Amino acid sequence: MRWTTGDAVVRREILGGTPWLGWMVNVVEDSPDLLATYSPSGSPFSFPPGDWPTQDGRHPWHGYGGWRGTGTLMLQRPADCYAVWLFWDGPDREFRGWYINLESPFTRTEIGFDTLDLELDIVVAPDRSWEMKDVDLLWRRRDEGRFTTSEVQAILDLGDQIGRMLDSGNWWWDDSWVEWQPDPNWTVPVIPDGWERVETPMLTTRVANASRSLTRPASQRTTSHRLRHLAPDRHSGAQRP
Repeated sequence: MRWTTGDAVVRREILGGTPWLGWMVNVVEDSPDLLATYSPSGSPFSFPPGDWPTQDGRHPWHGYGGWRGTGTLMLQRPADCYAVWLFWDGPDREFRGWYINLESPFTRTEIGFDTLDLELDIVVAPDRSWEMKDVDLLWRRRDEGRFTTSEVQAILDLGDQIGRMLDSGNWWWDDSWVEWQPDPNWTVPVIPDGWERVETPMLTTRVANASRSLTRPASQRTTSHRLRHLAPDRHSGAQRP
């Protein structure tokens, strides 16, 4: 199943085989090499009840009704364990930078696609300097039971791999996306009833295979002067909830 430009689909996060976040996005491009989606300001979230592995038993975004900010474009290639998010700010859509969101490869459903946020992120400024974000939070998620120690290690190794790609300047995404504009006729999509009951395909949440070529011990992990472990609430212009 492929979608056409402008289709409204449900991006679901799946934890332990069960949806714990539903989020409406518009399809920008759906090709064999790329899935591009857009979250307009106010795009709604929905949180099914459950006893989730967090401090309060709820999704970390619980309490937010929808996406905040100007709107965000998300680019992900099939089988990649990360997506490239683009952020703008204000009515003039000043470009604020890229946001490398580590997440499981997407799996299509009849209403959209499923994935899982892997917590670690890389914030890339317009001048292409970059900073690693949420390392401490990733370990906290391990303590809460969301990830195992080996999964955290694999996620960190994948972050290092992406960092080396950024340092090389060999980015696969086109800079022309910075100039992209959403269709002014698009409206904020509405999340459909029963979205959480749609069958959940098998989701690849493990990232070990994506980093299996990285054999360096933790003591030799990248220590670039541009890589700093930021506090969890630092977003460098990224208007996430």
